[in-house]
Amino acid sequence: RFIACPQLARTVRRCLQHGACPGPGPQPLLLEFAPGPGILTRSLLDAGFRVVALESNLDFFTDLQSLENSLDGQLKVIHGDFFRLDPLAKGALKPPAVSSDKLFETMGVAAVPWRADVPLKVFGIVPQQLERNRLWRLLFAMYECSSIYRYGRVELNLFISEKEYTVLTAKPGKSKIYQALTVLAQLGYEIELLHKEPWSSFATNLKNGGLAIPKAVQVPNDHLCLVRLTPQENLFTGGLKPSNASTFIFMVKQSFAKPKSRLTDRLNSWSLDNTDRLMKALEIPKKASMCNLYPEDYKRLFEALQNSDMFAETLFHDEVLASTRIMN
Repeated sequence: RFIACPQLARTVRRCLQHGACPGPGPQPLLLEFAPGPGILTRSLLDAGFRVVALESNLDFFTDLQSLENSLDGQLKVIHGDFFRLDPLAKGALKPPAVSSDKLFETMGVAAVPWRADVPLKVFGIVPQQLERNRLWRLLFAMYECSSIYRYGRVELNLFISEKEYTVLTAKPGKSKIYQALTVLAQLGYEIELLHKEPWSSFATNLKNGGLAIPKAVQVPNDHLCLVRLTPQENLFTGGLKPSNASTFIFMVKQSFAKPKSRLTDRLNSWSLDNTDRLMKALEIPKKASMCNLYPEDYKRLFEALQNSDMFAETLFHDEVLASTRIMN
């Protein structure tokens, strides 16, 4: 777990205050996960946020409860792990696993339509262990409108590694870093870089006191990046819906199994007999490779395939089931 140093608190507060309504009225609500000793929590409270802190470490939890008791309802501390929300487990959940329904009920946040305003802001530092898996799990939930996204377009404000931020914002043609995750993130989220902070500004509670900085070969990785991910209001237009979103995800993932392969070869592997006509209708060049398509091209391709008599969602059925289990 990485813990922000006190000097960083003011910067984070300024970034998260942007867009908040100043003056009298209800205080903005923020869900903070893994707050640790509460360095950033205190800064957020000073900025006027009402904070619900989701903490899994019982040592930190006790100290945060003391802070909660010293305040007049501005802070609520819950024993839980944000990345163990709604696991695919039978029976009652045992903390730190948490049900999003109970969490949102505790926060007093009601579900709103997808195209409504953001119902909740989330803030935290994504653990570096299995960081990519955690980002994938959030993407799955967002596209399927499950877990926290049953309540609307929940806004994420996350510290992630510079390596993963570079992947999220890569441009078509960059075959090494333009990936399935890139396409799905850019299509699903408005991605804003709020701040870049050197790794040295973060402490760690590892027993050896070391700073576990992930290595990267293809891209720079000298910072943690505070990134705002706001789900796109118009994501579910056309043929893409939460009910078929898992099929779309696996169509994109399978397309990047060989990112330099041509789209025509991929379409032929799906046994389509109208490949040329389909590409002409989509105005995609015949020699286009998978890593050259823009995120919007993938959505248009999926919607066109949905209308094809030869396309069956069962092509991806086993992959969908297997990866859903892994993500949970």
